[in-house]
Amino acid sequence: MAKKSSKYKYLFEYALFLLLAGIARSLPRTAALRFGERLGDLSRRLQKKRVATAAENLRRAYPDKSPAEIEREVQAVFRHLGVSGIEMLRLDLFKGRADLDACFSFTGLEHLEQAYAMRKGVLLLSGHIGFWEVGTFFMPALGYPADFVAKRMKNPYVDRYFEQLREAGGGRSLESKKGARRILRSLGENRGVAVLLDQHITRSEAVAVDFFGRQAWTTPIIAQIAMKQGVPILPIYVYRTEDFRYQVVIEPLILLDNETGQEAVTRNTALLTENIEQAVRRSPTQWFWVHRRWRD
Repeated sequence: MAKKSSKYKYLFEYALFLLLAGIARSLPRTAALRFGERLGDLSRRLQKKRVATAAENLRRAYPDKSPAEIEREVQAVFRHLGVSGIEMLRLDLFKGRADLDACFSFTGLEHLEQAYAMRKGVLLLSGHIGFWEVGTFFMPALGYPADFVAKRMKNPYVDRYFEQLREAGGGRSLESKKGARRILRSLGENRGVAVLLDQHITRSEAVAVDFFGRQAWTTPIIAQIAMKQGVPILPIYVYRTEDFRYQVVIEPLILLDNETGQEAVTRNTALLTENIEQAVRRSPTQWFWVHRRWRD
């Protein structure tokens, strides 16, 4: 009975989700994203615990900011998240070179070419910054095969919908659970594998590194694979501009030495985490501050 009850609950949630998706996809793009801003404002009023988490995280990351500045940044964070949600629902509406030229600008494309030319696969280092999901469109559109590690959602119907959105552009979605084998298989095919390194991980599977001056439990998987396999790491971040275009910043390759031992893994994971922190600092309100990244 409980299983059947859960199924009906998921179907009800999915019906509401499809209603929102229908609205987001039927509006002109700019109007849809403005609608996302209003949804972000509404979410801020309804999700008091998330607001408190974001405010506390921002206060501790930027102790010199005044309460008024923190409040403005929390507001901007929720608007950003509202826009991101609508962008995700429209992800498969990007089509080909025309949308690539109209909506995207790139810096560092030479680093992307260099990484794939090594023929070892590429670990695409990123975080929940800007519109992080849109790489599923522009990487294949630029001619670079790529896969994207993602955690399964609790609602299986919504999860399947998002998986179809992510794969519409030609990329593949890799389940994060026991994902190391899937990552290695993709790298063996000289594909890029995007991993978001900025979320809390269970201590038994993580190492503790500094992130905005506080210890954060972080997966060492990128450092471990890169060190053992000699795979290049390519930091890549997507920032939304005020006119709803995207600035894609591709940084120089990170090549880790073939070392052994836990100390080397922790040191290199800290190096990658520092890279993400600097990316967040470029546009702080475009990061996922509502996540409980630090769990003391």
